Amino acid sequence: MVTQDHDHREHDHHGPESHGHDHADHGHGHSHGGHSHHGHGGHGHHGHVHATPGDWRYGVAIGLNLTIVLVEVVAGLIANSTALVADAGHNLSDVLGLVLAGVAAWLAKRPAKGKRTYGFGKATVLAALANGVVLMFVSGGIVIEAVRRLLHPEPVTTGIVMIVAAVGVIANTGTALLFVRGNAKDINLRGAFLHMAGDALISIGVIVAAGLIPLTGWSWLDPLVSVVIVLVIVAGTWGLLGEAIDLAMDAAPEGADVDSIQTFLTACDGVTDVHDLHIWAMSTTEVALTAHVVRPSRDGEDGFRAKLCEALEHRFGVRHATLQIEAARSEHCPEC
Repeated sequence: MVTQDHDHREHDHHGPESHGHDHADHGHGHSHGGHSHHGHGGHGHHGHVHATPGDWRYGVAIGLNLTIVLVEVVAGLIANSTALVADAGHNLSDVLGLVLAGVAAWLAKRPAKGKRTYGFGKATVLAALANGVVLMFVSGGIVIEAVRRLLHPEPVTTGIVMIVAAVGVIANTGTALLFVRGNAKDINLRGAFLHMAGDALISIGVIVAAGLIPLTGWSWLDPLVSVVIVLVIVAGTWGLLGEAIDLAMDAAPEGADVDSIQTFLTACDGVTDVHDLHIWAMSTTEVALTAHVVRPSRDGEDGFRAKLCEALEHRFGVRHATLQIEAARSEHCPEC
C-alpha cells in the first residue's frame, strides 16, 4: 500500500535519526515520497505495530519458574545447599526478565496514537536490553557465591540436591523448547530461550557436582562447575546484550545490511543517487527505512515506488519504508 498523504500522524517521515530538515519544505517541484507498509497478514496504515508472538509461553515459563524457585529455596535450606538457593535466585531473576518481555509484547500490540506515532514497539527493545543486563548481573552474583564456597566448603545433603535439580532440568528444558520457534528473529524470544537453557545447564551442573562430591570428597566441585556454567551463559548473553544496545541506539538491525540496501536502491532503474538513508528497528521484529531516491525521470513514479517498497520487504525484510522520489538532490541537504 503506497500513499502520498502526509497527514497520517502515525508515520514519522524522518525517522528517529532526522537531520532536522523538513521534507515538506524542500522547495523542489515534485511530489514527496510515499509510505509503504507491506505485510502478509493485512498490514496497513493503522495499528501497524506488530507484537512479539507467544504470550502464553511467557505465562507458562513464569508459572514454572516461580514453582521451581519455591521448591529450590525450601530444599536448599533443608539440604544446607547454597547452590540450590543460588539457583533459586537465578530462577527468580528469570521470572522478572520474562515478565519484562511479556509486558513488552503486550505493549507492542497497542496501536499508535497521540505523540507515540510508532506505538510501543520499542518497549520490546528495552525489555531485551533489561534482560541482558539482568542476566549479566545474576552471572556475577553466581561467581561471587562460587568463590565464597571455594574458600569455605560446606557439607551438603546431596540426595535432595540431585532430585530437586533434576526436576529443575526437566522443567527448564521443556520451557526453553517453547521459545525455540521464532527466537532467530526476535531477541526477546532468544533472551527467554537463553534464560531457560541457562537454568537447565546450571541444574545439570548442580546434579553432576552433587553426584561426584560423595564419591570423591571434592567439595570444591560444586562451585567450580558453577563458574564454568556462568562462563557459558555470559558467552551466549554477550551477543544478545550487544544487539539490544545497537537496537536501542537505532542502529540498523542485524540482517539489514546498509551497504547492500544502498547498492540495491542505487542500481534500480533510472536511479542516479540515493541519500539520507536511515534504517532502524521499530521493535525487535520490525524494521523501518527512510531514504531520498534521485530519479530524474518522473515516468511511472507511483508504480516505481510501490515495486521498490515491495522489493525492500521481500529482499531485506523492511516492511516500513518511506521513500522520497526526487528529480535532483535537494540543495537543502547536499551532504546527506
